[in-house]
Amino acid sequence: MKASYVAIALCTVVVVMLATAEVSMATVTCSPVQLSSCASAISSNTPPSSLCCTKLREQKPCLCQYLNNPNLKKFVNTPNARKVARTCGTPFPSPILLILMPLCQS
Repeated sequence: MKASYVAIALCTVVVVMLATAEVSMATVTCSPVQLSSCASAISSNTPPSSLCCTKLREQKPCLCQYLNNPNLKKFVNTPNARKVARTCGTPFPSPILLILMPLCQS
């Protein structure tokens, strides 16, 4: 009997997590144009603006999609782009994660 309560609780937690993930992804519109405020920081050694960091955090769920797009990868997968993401405190998918994580595969 105790095991069934644990199983029900675990299933409930999983359902809530999945529902939350779907809601958070639904509110993000992946648009690389939203990162235009980061262009100067990515193309030079200038620090990112607060607007850039805000937009980067908003577009975080889209980073794998951008990295898998051959037209965007050459801009997004650069040392300066990674530096901007690190400065903004936004985790950037590593090349290993792109291979291992299904979310980062097209």
